[in-house]
Amino acid sequence: MNSLWQQFMLSNLSLEQWREGSVLYRRMAGGLQAWRRYSWFMEYADWIGVALILLLFGLAPFVSNTLLGLLLICAGAFWVLMTLADDHTVNEPPLTQTPSRPSLTPIHLALALYWGVNTLSTVLSPVRRAAIVGWSKFSLYVLLFLLLARVLRSSRIRSWLIGFYLHLSLWISVYGLRQWFFGAEALATWVDPTSPLSKATRVYSYLGNPNLLAAYLIPSLGFSIAACLCWRGLMPKVLGIVMLVTNGSCLLFTYSRGGWIGMVVSLFVMGGLLVFWYSHRLPQPWQKLALPILMGGLLCLFILVLVLVEPVRDRFTSMLIGRGDSSNNFRINVWAAVIEMIQSRPILGIGPGNGAFNQVYPLFARPRFTALSAYSVFLEVMVESGLIGFISFLWFLLITVHQGWVQLQQLRDAHNQDGLWLMGAIATMAGMLAHGLVDTVWFRPEISTLWWLAVAIIASHYTNLQTYPSISHRANE
Repeated sequence: MNSLWQQFMLSNLSLEQWREGSVLYRRMAGGLQAWRRYSWFMEYADWIGVALILLLFGLAPFVSNTLLGLLLICAGAFWVLMTLADDHTVNEPPLTQTPSRPSLTPIHLALALYWGVNTLSTVLSPVRRAAIVGWSKFSLYVLLFLLLARVLRSSRIRSWLIGFYLHLSLWISVYGLRQWFFGAEALATWVDPTSPLSKATRVYSYLGNPNLLAAYLIPSLGFSIAACLCWRGLMPKVLGIVMLVTNGSCLLFTYSRGGWIGMVVSLFVMGGLLVFWYSHRLPQPWQKLALPILMGGLLCLFILVLVLVEPVRDRFTSMLIGRGDSSNNFRINVWAAVIEMIQSRPILGIGPGNGAFNQVYPLFARPRFTALSAYSVFLEVMVESGLIGFISFLWFLLITVHQGWVQLQQLRDAHNQDGLWLMGAIATMAGMLAHGLVDTVWFRPEISTLWWLAVAIIASHYTNLQTYPSISHRANE
């Protein structure tokens, strides 16, 4: 049974051996090897890739989607250039101090399958032109992941990029808190006008939407906790604590119920992983008590916030009244229409992208309930790529989490602090997916780039278990 599970998770698959022996791969990659050997430009390829990534992440909260699309095209094109110029006969450039890690992982393979299903869904879409646009956007995110997974194999680059995001999120949260204290004009009807919170200020900072801001800040929670433990020196650790408190407070004041769900899930997952990371260092009686104590403490903290902060309590209780809240009622009606869309094309869906959704949804929409998306990531995936795409998406998620868990065990045994960043990435994925249960801001470029950053961090830690028999044996236990 364990052997079947490992095969399902591709744990024993030697992708590097396939790469070395594959004629197809050899024709696709390495075509510019001769140029690379004499190119000064390619000596700094990884750092140029990092510069493109920093520019993309740095501008994402502030600029239009059109400019972000151009930056994604540049990042994807540069990954293609780096792949064509790969020279497997030489070592990696010493500048990046990149460890010897496989460039292909089971995560890559699972993502390739999911991308392939979306490609087929696009070809067979009833609104093919709109689906091609959505497929192109998804392909750009896949290329971004490939570039991220490549450059993040360097632990130094990985730490810098996470630190850059944390500083940027701190700046965005400070501006959000300023809106809370001094007020901010609501740019849309974000609260049920009949609720006690109709006059409340929902902060949105530079992102223009409180739900979008909440989704943007969810990754900062796990990574801030990792920074508190990973950064050396008193002041950096204090900075990590300030980031955690500031970003968490700003997320709270977005009054985004989906964001709160993501925050709670992210913190609980991060707490559980921290117990796993440190529990073996505790005295024997405390090893079994650490997890219940931590989870109980987090639960008490959340209950305390609900009891003491009336706006938070009112917003939380609105999730429990069903159609009694206008936002809940709107989503329920949209979900019902989306389920009918899925039933009409259950195998491969209507094709990827909001353009395809907007052309098909009016045929199923309830009167007075227009929508731009399914308001649920999982329903959106199912309506775009059908049951086949949904199953391949779940397989991709399962393999990613499994690989993250296996590599976390390895890093803990080696006392490697990079495991803290890995835990932050896993907690980020959990929080963003929990938020995605009731919203689809996950598809916005400001959020999607952070999602693929988390996935790439996990992929960048991958080490073939066949190279480490002891690890492979433990994974099968």
